[in-house]
Amino acid sequence: MLTAYIAAAMRRARYEILPDHEGYFGTIEMLPGVWANAENLEDCRSELQEVLEEWITLGLRMGHAFPEIDGIRLEIKEAA
Repeated sequence: MLTAYIAAAMRRARYEILPDHEGYFGTIEMLPGVWANAENLEDCRSELQEVLEEWITLGLRMGHAFPEIDGIRLEIKEAA
């Protein structure tokens, strides 16, 4: 489920070229605070996924709710 959620979020990523050839900026608009910038597109994608993974980890630790993406939900379930 986690892998599918990350993949779905990354499919929603949007990238733009920064002015004056300063690199690329990537964001996943529906996930506040998830953004990255790097010199090339490949590095920007990689950094964006790393930021997303850290955002999820922090959210899980803090008990945050996560938005549903493409029918995929991240939910914390109580152990039996």
